[in-house]
Amino acid sequence: MTQTAWIFSIALAASLGDAGLAQDDTDDTLVIVQAQDVVWSPLNPLRGDQSPSAGALWGDRTRDEAAGFLVEFRDGFASPAHIHNITYRGVVLSGLLHNDDPDAANMWMPEGSFWTQPAGEGHVTAASGQTNLAYIEIDEGPYLVQPTDEAFDAGERSVNLHASNLVWLDAPASSWPEGQNEIEGGPSLTVLWDDPAAGLSGALLNLPYGASYRVQAGLEPTRLVPVTGEIEVHHQDLDMARRVSPGGYIGSPRGERVDLVCQTGPACTVYLRGAQAYRIQTSQPPE
Repeated sequence: MTQTAWIFSIALAASLGDAGLAQDDTDDTLVIVQAQDVVWSPLNPLRGDQSPSAGALWGDRTRDEAAGFLVEFRDGFASPAHIHNITYRGVVLSGLLHNDDPDAANMWMPEGSFWTQPAGEGHVTAASGQTNLAYIEIDEGPYLVQPTDEAFDAGERSVNLHASNLVWLDAPASSWPEGQNEIEGGPSLTVLWDDPAAGLSGALLNLPYGASYRVQAGLEPTRLVPVTGEIEVHHQDLDMARRVSPGGYIGSPRGERVDLVCQTGPACTVYLRGAQAYRIQTSQPPE
């Protein structure tokens, strides 16, 4: 069996701005945002205290640009029926979330689940749990909330993918470094979405506890969002390794590599988004 490299997508990284919105970053800077340093603001200011909270990770959701941000929902939250002017994707980081047609029965999605919300489609969002957190990303902005009487059909259809229904592809044993091929399960990947026309795609990477994996960016920087577990990050710009937990963000410049080590068992899961191309390969733990 030959060694396999998985080709998916990567995009830009960013730093936090004064208004709780991430600003455009350069292609030359490693960016690490710790969960405790995220700046929060109302997702929908018009709803006041009833609005979920939003925390910027990269880009600016108020502008005509791609962006990635966190949304935190209180326990028992249920939105009125509404639409968005643009399509978004979501990954559940904690708690239970429901996002569907206003007449649909609740389908609670736990951490590691994925959904999409097409532009113009009426829907409701609900949450159940003490901590309900999701990573949301858009390919264009601004991100707006609008009434259902402005609904329209953009030709897209929604996706609700429960974590238990993800299809994981195992990396072949021959690609594991010597001494790591006894790790139960090994590295695995699941593709969540792919947009060949835009040269973009997104995937989840599952890392066994204690193993090290190298992500080599191509023409665009790398965007990494921990979903479960604690990731230790090694990069040439760091004087020492940094650990990043769910709610944080890692952005590595284009053409550069970043080494990830899962520090919590039994495994860690990381969301990857970007523009072609990058290579994921196993590597010995950095010294």
